[in-house]
Amino acid sequence: MNILETDRLILRQLTTEDAAFILALVNEPSWIRFIGDNGIRTLEDARTYIINGPVAMYAREGFGLYLTALKEDQTAIGLCGLIKRDSLDDVDIGFAFFPRFWSQGYAYEAASAVLAHGQQVLGIQRIVAITSLDNQRSAHLLEKLGLHFERLITLPNDVEELRLFATGV
Repeated sequence: MNILETDRLILRQLTTEDAAFILALVNEPSWIRFIGDNGIRTLEDARTYIINGPVAMYAREGFGLYLTALKEDQTAIGLCGLIKRDSLDDVDIGFAFFPRFWSQGYAYEAASAVLAHGQQVLGIQRIVAITSLDNQRSAHLLEKLGLHFERLITLPNDVEELRLFATGV
């Protein structure tokens, strides 16, 4: 089910048919470095992740992480969407793209559409984002999107300090 469309991209809900894509993305070295190792090693692990993560969130919250694909040929290039974590008071925006699609404006295009959708359609006033301290690319993108650094946080059951960015509201 397509949720958003931009000039170059389609953002749609994930299904278990996307297991191979998820398996590849979550095992990218950049995902593991900046997001973490989810322990997803098989297609069945990826299907379980899709069902228990994004699909469950679509049902519970009405939003989640969306597969982001090129409009011209449907190539899946990454994920972008809104997440409601138990460990954060606010909804946060998340994104991850295969490195071969970095520096082409896709993350900005997808995240801009997701932010606008969250605020204008879903009525979410405040949207936050978290990044690891050394993830300068994501921090720069968040600032370009209009989020600003607010404070350092540590999520429950974690030891890593993270940067929290927020929209101006």
